[in-house]
Amino acid sequence: MTLPAGISRRGVLAAAAAGAAVPFVVGDPAGAAPATRPGHPPKTYDLTVLGTSDTHGNVYNWDYYKDLEYDDSAHNDVGVAKLAALVNQIRDERRGKATLVLDAGDTIQGTPLATYYAKQEPITSTGEKHPMAKAMNVLHYDAVTLGNHEFNYGLPLLNLWIRQLGFPALAANAVDATTGRPAFTPYVIKKVSLGHGAPTLRVGILGLTNPGSAIWDRGNVEGKLVFKDMIATAAKWVPVMRARGADIVLISAHGGDSGTSSYGPELPNENPSALIAEQVPGIDAILFGHAHANVPQRFVTNTATGAQVLLTEPSKWGQRLSRMDFTLTRERGRWTITSKKSDLLNTNTVTEDPKVLAVVRSQHAKTVAYVNQVVAASTVELSAAESRYKDTPILDFINKVQTDTVTAALAGTQYATLPVLSIAAPFSRTAVFPQGDVKIKDVAGLYIYDNTLEAVVLTGAEVKAYLEYSAKYFVTLPVGAEPNPATISDPAVPDYNYDVFSGIDYDIDISRPVGDRITRLELAGAPVAPDAQFVVAVNNYRRSGGGNFPGIVKTQVYNAQQEIRQLLIDWAQAKGEINPADFAAQNWRLVRAGVPVF
Repeated sequence: MTLPAGISRRGVLAAAAAGAAVPFVVGDPAGAAPATRPGHPPKTYDLTVLGTSDTHGNVYNWDYYKDLEYDDSAHNDVGVAKLAALVNQIRDERRGKATLVLDAGDTIQGTPLATYYAKQEPITSTGEKHPMAKAMNVLHYDAVTLGNHEFNYGLPLLNLWIRQLGFPALAANAVDATTGRPAFTPYVIKKVSLGHGAPTLRVGILGLTNPGSAIWDRGNVEGKLVFKDMIATAAKWVPVMRARGADIVLISAHGGDSGTSSYGPELPNENPSALIAEQVPGIDAILFGHAHANVPQRFVTNTATGAQVLLTEPSKWGQRLSRMDFTLTRERGRWTITSKKSDLLNTNTVTEDPKVLAVVRSQHAKTVAYVNQVVAASTVELSAAESRYKDTPILDFINKVQTDTVTAALAGTQYATLPVLSIAAPFSRTAVFPQGDVKIKDVAGLYIYDNTLEAVVLTGAEVKAYLEYSAKYFVTLPVGAEPNPATISDPAVPDYNYDVFSGIDYDIDISRPVGDRITRLELAGAPVAPDAQFVVAVNNYRRSGGGNFPGIVKTQVYNAQQEIRQLLIDWAQAKGEINPADFAAQNWRLVRAGVPVF
């Protein structure tokens, strides 16, 4: 098989000599085995590939926001310690047989544990090993793919974490913006023994990260990295891997299988895993992540070859482990997969691995102590349970802090006379500030993302268009139909892609069609003029294009790189008290023909 245009064996070697990130091969080329004797069926061998994804900083089976062992209505468990126990159980069962372990990304963000070692005591300052590096090294992965959340804390921290790993981190479609070369290792080829006396199997593993990072972490990657199309990148590298001796090719992709994107068409597809299987020949199986879905087994037919490509996704946070099983034969020096299947295993069936717990114990304890620090006293209990469909004080608290921060920063500037609006999303349905002591874990439970605060100028027309887009979150509910909070929203729109504004008054008529729902939009009792101007406080994810909201991707008038969660903590600490009288304002409502829904 020949290499793709523009890629040569000499070029790969030259790039390696120049110090570029290039693929590498583990082990020596496999020698040809004698042909099967006539009249004798070929001997079969088996390979198991285990897959994790979207662990999001979970090591212990612990809920840092509740300060309790993790549990949910389905009694799922979480964490790398649980995954390790399940992986070790399978390795023991298969002793003497080949078992590989892969991860499809989103590893170093998502819990207070991960945030602490990125923000409070960043590994780039202390030199300490990241807890996710410690935990994953105990598990002995064969390779990990970079997810979009790996870029949240900047390239220095990411690169240090990669150096701390005892296995390669892959991302073939992330290239250096200056040189065009791969910025990370694109793939590896593992030399695998299938048992005593068996011929060697060479397993190619290609990693693909999510192009959305160019939007979601623009501040960290712009001018440094370019994220290429995942399908085109697979089409480029799969033939290279085959030419370099890969007997089978696996892809570890941080992108779902829906074929849709949460952003606009200016970037390549966010969730193309099924399209990769369909369009790129030479792939045997795909472990994918990003969508946090349970996909035990899916087969996609490759349109060029007719081959059935196996796909699987193992949920999120370490709740599930994908298991892919392959049966192979070898004739005339060539390996053939004769059967393949996959399933998901539930980590709540095992006890946490003690070695993983041990290596992260001190970091876990330090994080628990941190999140239990009291920041203020709340005069009443504040809950986010109804924040999606009612104007609640706890979301007003976020908007108050964002408004105060931007207003103070723009004092004395040309924007000081403009009204300041603020946008917040109901990230959590379970967040609560208890009456009495409010701790860091309570604030972190309300604002679960590591977003920073920015501000832009929008016109009245742009504010209305933004609100209309946000209002697609709700299903259409005719006048007279019984409203049900459990079914009021469109399941295709996640909670984090529904925003509420403070600083203006508006009605959302959910009996009307999407795009024509904002029936009242006022400032101080007067209709908002289309050409009116406002400063709008917004998080960096949304301002960069996350969710594909209209009009918001524009030059910032404020961007001090301040983390919103920390601003909430600082505001509460300065006040010493969280009192709804300081920020609660009923400025929006759901209606039908002018009558409130709730």
